Amino acid sequence: MTADHTTKQLTDIPFSVLDLSPIVAGGSPAESFRNTLDLARHAEIWGYHRYWLAEHHNMPFIASSATSVVISHVAAGTSTIRVGSGGIMLPNHSPLVIAEQFGTLESLYPGRIDLGLGRAPGTDQRTARALRRSGRNDAEDFPEQLDELRAYFDPSLASGPMPVKAIPGEGLSIPVWLLGSSGFSAQLAGQLGLPFAYASHFSPVNTVPALELYRRSFKPSKALEKPYAMVGVNVVAADTDEEANRLGTTLQQQFLNLIRGEEAPLQPPVRSMDGLWTEYEQRAVHQQLGSSIFGSPGTVKDKLQSFLDDTQADELMVIAQVFDHKARLHSYEIVTNLFKS
Repeated sequence: MTADHTTKQLTDIPFSVLDLSPIVAGGSPAESFRNTLDLARHAEIWGYHRYWLAEHHNMPFIASSATSVVISHVAAGTSTIRVGSGGIMLPNHSPLVIAEQFGTLESLYPGRIDLGLGRAPGTDQRTARALRRSGRNDAEDFPEQLDELRAYFDPSLASGPMPVKAIPGEGLSIPVWLLGSSGFSAQLAGQLGLPFAYASHFSPVNTVPALELYRRSFKPSKALEKPYAMVGVNVVAADTDEEANRLGTTLQQQFLNLIRGEEAPLQPPVRSMDGLWTEYEQRAVHQQLGSSIFGSPGTVKDKLQSFLDDTQADELMVIAQVFDHKARLHSYEIVTNLFKS
């Protein structure tokens, strides 16, 4: 670690938002979309840099399955914040369709759209087959899909003539990001000279190795002269540590349900998880949420700074799976005060 690695402060980097448009117990997707737009408007006022929405399917606690549509909803209701996908799961789609969708978004909201891409299905294998309408369920051809997609925007990247054009899409400058929770996308992003976003919010163990691999693999490109890494992190902030830990039990219950294969809408917080999980389940949840930060403003500031010291991220993307919308807003507002002060 070089000397300058100890000097990067929270106020030195952009902060952004990842929103899953959570569906809470007793709520509805319509309510989730209203809350998403409300949070995005607050995030814009508070100075967050970008607002990303995730693609997941067949999950009763996530409403953002038609990701491009929700991106348009947010972009139309805001004016300056960048809006994008965190991410589009490319193997679920035709590259041409994604080029056209994001070409449309960029045409509607010029200079504000990001295209973050992942190679996982964002769902279970049965749902992946329903989405793809073919027997192929893996992402082995992700690099080829990515090449095709990028060539629709910039035909100079194609290996030959492009008989099919993305209209709208061709000639538009839309930042393409690779998302990942392992070394595969980290290395590919580096080799292609693309920005990289790492999902530390659910895969914390590999965070630093993946970022190091990305930086080692990086080759300058038309898109980037030097590596640019954004890292996702769960942050639940409240006025006291006790209240933040209580609110954080919603996220813990979400991951506990995922481990059990018992997916459900986002659950209200509880005073304690004791009695709700076994020792094995507790360890498994803590492993997946190992980089998560729950706490008061002071606690969050210290832990976020330590996280930044470890990752040397160029940008942090905050995820707050909080049951109560007002408490969720308050959590993001607390974080705002850390990067603006």
